[in-house]
Amino acid sequence: MSTQQRWLNLDGKRIDCALFLPDTPQANPPAPSAWSESKIILLHEGLGCIALWREFPQQLANALSEPVLTYSRYGYGQSQVLCDVRNPRFMHDEADTPLCELFAQLGLRDVILIGHSDGASIALLHAALHPQLIRAVVVMAPHLFVEPFGLESIAKARAQFESGDLAAKLGRYHLDPAATFNGWCNVWLSAEFFVWNITAEVAQIHCPVLAIQGEGDQYGSMRQIETIAQVHQHTRLLKLADCRHSPHLEHPAQTLAAIVEFIGEQRAFSGARSAP
Repeated sequence: MSTQQRWLNLDGKRIDCALFLPDTPQANPPAPSAWSESKIILLHEGLGCIALWREFPQQLANALSEPVLTYSRYGYGQSQVLCDVRNPRFMHDEADTPLCELFAQLGLRDVILIGHSDGASIALLHAALHPQLIRAVVVMAPHLFVEPFGLESIAKARAQFESGDLAAKLGRYHLDPAATFNGWCNVWLSAEFFVWNITAEVAQIHCPVLAIQGEGDQYGSMRQIETIAQVHQHTRLLKLADCRHSPHLEHPAQTLAAIVEFIGEQRAFSGARSAP
């Protein structure tokens, strides 16, 4: 595995970024400009970070023979520790200034966003709010609205953090696991968040979307990705049996194949459209 790491200041916060370089034989040696040439950006889940993507970024880089960029958002991983109280629009906020500054500082354009869980919602929101630099979006287990059984799963996670081993597990990956967990859990379980809904924003997306979800997802029903298809006609769905909240970890081969095929199709279509 070959990675490059750097720190960026995004929206006034110190953010840990990583670039996963392909190690396949057919890949070209990485150029110094690999950061600005990256077309794939991963956005992690609500308790995730760079390390908790596990092998997926490297697998994706190898499959595409190109760099894959990801970062730990403010309050996660080795990035600056959360010192604010998150509000119900925190995903809108993450989809706006930090991502826009990431694009501007690295000179990124023609990007494909790949998000998981909260990161998937952030990807959808960014594509709706700032479509000019986005080629396509891939979302895994996205949230468009709140479902009661999903909140029950979050409440169970809180109990595991308070009296189980979840705090110790998160401590392996986050500088301040309590700040990370509470920043996520408290806003999701707040009364104000119960009416959170981004369906209207998703309806404004213009680029193609691949939406992937497990049939056993403990945080959201299949209605989440079906709603994307209902309001956005350029949507492809992949429903995975025997899968919970993490398709890329539970069914890596099938998930990776679907993403690589989708990206290839979008690039081929764009190339044909721009040909004289």
